[in-house]
Amino acid sequence: MEKPSILLLHGALGSKVQMEPIKKLLMEEFDVHAFNFSGHGGDESNEAFSIDLFTQNVIDFMSANNLPCVSIFGYSMGGYVALNLALRQPDLVDRIVTYGTKFDWTETSAAREVKMLNPEKIEEKVPKFAEKLKNDHFPSDWKRVMNKTAQMMVNLGSGAKISEAEFAQVINDVTIAIGLDDTMVTVHESEQISSLIPNARLEKLLGQPHPFERVDMGIIKELIGSVKN
Repeated sequence: MEKPSILLLHGALGSKVQMEPIKKLLMEEFDVHAFNFSGHGGDESNEAFSIDLFTQNVIDFMSANNLPCVSIFGYSMGGYVALNLALRQPDLVDRIVTYGTKFDWTETSAAREVKMLNPEKIEEKVPKFAEKLKNDHFPSDWKRVMNKTAQMMVNLGSGAKISEAEFAQVINDVTIAIGLDDTMVTVHESEQISSLIPNARLEKLLGQPHPFERVDMGIIKELIGSVKN
């Protein structure tokens, strides 16, 4: 029996390496795919980062790999991209599971996130994180990745986000998961968006934080099990 296909989408500042732990757990049951968004994981890109650019990356990857329709697990920004794809081309998507996806994009919330994306301060105060980013995006400049990510967030806060009316148009089956120890994403915004999408459900995960490397992959595997055909 042919395994159902699933595509794993990494978060902002991440790469497909971020998906390796969950990929290993899913390989027995799924035909698992992952890739780097433009400008991530060592891929050079002169284009400005945007949700629409990354959505087109998904469309191009699916076409190149002969994937007519897939289920998608998206972490953080990856979940936002998955929902944007479902809005633009619902026929490409079976079901979606998101984890730790931020939906509350305003000028104020974007400014709060961007304030934490200062490469020089990160080098000074969190050198281990800086080194990780350097390795994740080598040979590209991780500082450029961070600056372009910050600008994308500013743009989201200025109106380049998915509107409430557009979320209501998503027809695919969606699970929105939020860790109750997530300090970046609120339960309120997750509840709000899940209430807008007709075929969505909300999963609140006790004790789970935002950083994916600290999340219990067993719980994520169980969540993703709900997208199996």
